Amino acid sequence: MSKSFYKNSIFYKTYLGSAFKTKQQKHENFVSLVFLIIKISFSLLAIISLIKLGYSSKVRLNRLREIEDSFLYEKYRFNVLKSRFDDLFSSEGEQIFMKDQDQIISRDIIRVIWR
Repeated sequence: MSKSFYKNSIFYKTYLGSAFKTKQQKHENFVSLVFLIIKISFSLLAIISLIKLGYSSKVRLNRLREIEDSFLYEKYRFNVLKSRFDDLFSSEGEQIFMKDQDQIISRDIIRVIWR
């Protein structure tokens, strides 16, 4: 008898066919489980990457804010010093300069000049 006869027989359809279907179902379940694990892995990877990206953006914004504050402070100091320097060349600038000097020796102190 030929192989096609055995495949088409009632025995094959009832016993071996159901075993083949269960084996095929197990294989499909295994493949589905593998793909589910891969999907979960990629989802976790995406979530972790978004968390890291958010944290690094926060750190970057904090650094930029610190730099901006420092720049504004230095800009304010520059403007103050620039206005004081401009005042030196105005009328009575010498008197303003002498009033601003804290390190000038007062009149009642003896001065020593080294030569």
